[in-house]
Amino acid sequence: MVCSSVVQLLIHLVSFMHTEQTQNVIQLLKQIETEHQPSAFACSFGLEDMVLLDLIARHTPRIEVFTLDTGRLPDETHALLEQVRELYTIPIRLYFPDATMVENWVAQNGTNGFYRSMSQRKQCCEIRKVIPLARALAGKKAWITGLRHEQSNARQTLKLQEWDEGNGLHKFNPLVDWTWDDVWAYVKQYKLPYNALHDRGYPSIGCAPCTRAIEPGQEFRAGRWWWEDTGAKECGLHVGPHKGDAKS
Repeated sequence: MVCSSVVQLLIHLVSFMHTEQTQNVIQLLKQIETEHQPSAFACSFGLEDMVLLDLIARHTPRIEVFTLDTGRLPDETHALLEQVRELYTIPIRLYFPDATMVENWVAQNGTNGFYRSMSQRKQCCEIRKVIPLARALAGKKAWITGLRHEQSNARQTLKLQEWDEGNGLHKFNPLVDWTWDDVWAYVKQYKLPYNALHDRGYPSIGCAPCTRAIEPGQEFRAGRWWWEDTGAKECGLHVGPHKGDAKS
């Protein structure tokens, strides 16, 4: 009887903590919607982004939602996008890379030239992700991401709110302190759709040719650009100086 009571107490405590955690995110999103308009959420349809998309759709629909379609996304990501459009009424804007820039890069480097060097890979990311992101954020006062401390060593210093010097606007990471278990708990509690690749060992999902499943014990982003032995596993979207009103 005692053991059963302790278990129930722990379940109740975990549930309370998760509810409080979720309410903190909702409060932040409402603050962003009120004080930093126009604002936008960069949704890549990873597990973290499904949590934020659900919260934004239900509580702060004036926050714009967009995604970057690089032209090399997995079929599973496109399938999830269609599911999401059926589930939510909130519009999701797609941004694509400049076709001429892609054509010129492929002509010079080959379809999969990003495997040859980090420099070529970063060029590809610049064309397919970074430049379209700049278009998506033009005129915005703030943007929202699903970045978390736990995702990689390079993200340990992330703040809840930062000044994005490169794009000239506020950047918010509402789930920065959430664990992978926290994210899964929300997804399961609200029965959200998610990318099928998560069930196949892909905690982090990017372009199809640049992402693979990870082995037990590897960090979350080990499957991204796995042929590169050193350096932070970043594409350029979240790299650069962040100054000003950083808050922990």
